[in-house]
Order: sequence, then structure tokens, then C-alpha cells
Amino acid sequence: MKIVTAIDSFKGSMTSMEAGQAAAEGIQRVDVDAEVIVRPLADGGEGTVEALVSGMNGTLQKVQVTGPLGEPVICEYGIIESTKTAVIEMAGAAGITLVSDEERNPLNTTTYGVGEVIRDAIDKGCRRFLVGIGGSATNDGGVGMLQALGYGFLDKDGNQVPFGAKGLKVLEEITDTYVLPELKECKFKIACDVTNALCGEQGCSAVFGPQKGATPEMICQMDQWLGYYAALAKEKFPKADAKQEGTGAAGGLGFAFLTFTDAVLESGIKIVLEETQLEEYVKDADLVITGEGRMDGQTAMGKAPVGVAALAKKYGKPVLAFAGAVERDARKCNEHGIDAFFPILRGVVTLEEAMKNENAKRNLADTAEQVYRTFTIL
Repeated sequence: MKIVTAIDSFKGSMTSMEAGQAAAEGIQRVDVDAEVIVRPLADGGEGTVEALVSGMNGTLQKVQVTGPLGEPVICEYGIIESTKTAVIEMAGAAGITLVSDEERNPLNTTTYGVGEVIRDAIDKGCRRFLVGIGGSATNDGGVGMLQALGYGFLDKDGNQVPFGAKGLKVLEEITDTYVLPELKECKFKIACDVTNALCGEQGCSAVFGPQKGATPEMICQMDQWLGYYAALAKEKFPKADAKQEGTGAAGGLGFAFLTFTDAVLESGIKIVLEETQLEEYVKDADLVITGEGRMDGQTAMGKAPVGVAALAKKYGKPVLAFAGAVERDARKCNEHGIDAFFPILRGVVTLEEAMKNENAKRNLADTAEQVYRTFTIL
């Protein structure tokens, strides 16, 4: 029996690889000869660096960069040496979790640290980049990141504009004289599941600004400034298109990548499935196992386990899923390739107890064992 596991992390409890290994343990209690192949899974958001690095023989890097408020932060990212690929979560350098509720203000927060992480990876030989851009604290149009890469965003006196969306207010000129030369050799895959354009009623300022601390007045100002920035960019970079889907992701970081670098925006799960070559493992499997911390109706709307299931069904493979918790509307997942799903909790416990790493791994292993016993007699 050949079984492939690709389980998303149970956030705060188990990593992707730990979850897969726990399922493998339970299965091999029943059949010691079962071949269980554990593969990493993520959706391009939190946990992507950890999943891809641990599942693809990568290495973790730590670099001190400029945080969203201009203070130093340590950002962790991954390098997959075999392909000279850097795996970056922008939230590690400019994420909203790095900013207290009281300090959230997109006029001040910057993506400069994201550019510094990219520079560090370039210095270490990387020319391919997988970048997750969820969870940002910023609305600066990616200008901070681009400044760190050598682009000039200048005011009327020829000085670099200040950090944050407020810098866009005084922007008069964009230059590329001092751009890092290696940047032209780099290709970026941007994990982006947001379809918002840069400006307008569904733009980044209006839709995401409030959660980053923007007032109605700020939203109106930032939207106007971003519109001017986009028009200025198009004068020098004809491919700039502020109306393209995804340009509003991460406060305009999507626009920055598409306009100023060799980048494509793709769904996070698509990128991860391709990079991990999961299809090559699934097509010869007898059973595919997936899952995530909580399964509900949102899971069926394109989250990582359903991405795995779609791949498995391409080859007619049965798919089982495990979750820490299951909501009633999770049954929608049965319509999207997951043949059966199972919660792993074994009794009434506190959330804290359920989330403990050792408890979660034991619960998953025990549940996988019993489910697999049923599978073997069918």
C-alpha cells in the first residue's frame, strides 16, 4: 500500500510535516509495511516557509531587517539550495502581527524590510523567489520594498520619500539608476489569493485599510496617492496596470511586484503544489491523506486540502482528511474531492490541552490508526 500525506499545518499546534508524520505513525501501527510518503503542504500564507523548508531539504535563514514601524526585526525565510529558491513570507518583515493595535497606522508602516530580505537572498545566490504576501500591516504600494532594492522614489527636492503611505503624498519622480543589478536575473512567484485592484471602492485602501488602522479620511487620501503613484509608474514602466486583479494585495505590494520585477501572481496552493511536485507522488498512490486545523465551508472554497483533493481526483485516488475541529458546513468538502473527513479530538478537553503539540500528534496518530483499520477491510 502506497499512501501520500499532504496535510496543512494545525496552526499553533503541529507543523505540516509533524501532522503528516503523525498520520504515518498511526497507519504503520496497522501495517508496518505500508509505504507512507510525507509531503509538505501550505497555502502561501503563514507556515509556508516552514513547510517548504522542512519538506524540501531547505535551510532556514535569519536576517535583521527594518520592521513595519522602522524598528529592527528578525525575519526568518528559507532557501532551497538545489534550485537557488528563496521562500519568503512578507509578514515576517512587514506583518500586521508585528504592530500593536495602538500603533496601527498605514500612513507610517513600510515594506522596506521585505526588500531587505530579498537583497539578503540575492546576496546568497538566490534568483528564484516564492513570496507569500498575506497579513501585511502596510499600504505603501510596495514603495518601501522597492527603495530597499535600489529604486528611487523621490520628492520635489530629489530626496527619497519617507516610509509609509504618507511618502506617496510627496512622490514626484521614480528612478531606476541604482537598482540592484542582479534583480533583472530574478523571477518571482507571488502567492496571492486576493483579487482586489490597487485603487477604487474595492481597492486596497478601502477594503483592507481599516484593519490596518486607517480612518475614512486616510482611506480617501491613500487611494488618491496610490492612483497618482500608479500613473507615474506607468510613464516609465508601460506594463503598470493598476486595474489588474491582485495589484491591491498587501497594500499594493502586488502592484509593485508586477510593475517593477519579473513576477507573476498565482494562488498560494497552486504554487506550493507545483514546487513540491505533489502530483508526481499522488499519481502512483493508493490513498491520499490531507487536512488542516479546522475544516469548514471555507475549506471547500479553494483552501489547501481541497487543492490536494483536486489533484488526487485527477487520477481517481481516494482522499481522506483529518482536522483538529470540524464544522457542520465542512460537508461541502465532500463535493470537492474529499471522500471522508475526521476530527481528531478523542475527548472533552480544553483548547489549551488540545493545542499542545504532543497531544495533537498523539490524537492524529490514534485517529489515523482507527480510520486506516476501516480502510483496510473495505
